[in-house]
Amino acid sequence: MNTLSRTITGTVAIILGIFLIIIGIFTFVALIYGIPILIIGIFILFNKKEDEIEPIKTKSKGGKN
Repeated sequence: MNTLSRTITGTVAIILGIFLIIIGIFTFVALIYGIPILIIGIFILFNKKEDEIEPIKTKSKGGKN
């Protein structure tokens, strides 16, 4: 994900999670969904290492790779 899509997705998930937590005050079932969505949204928003591409590691000596 690039920066713009990560920001949009993370922000939408955080807003949805907060909304469900507020609804969860009255209905416990919404609280069960709201907390994980909020945590996933925060993780998506602040995950910077996702865009890095790791180099391929090869063995220096022969044999099976």
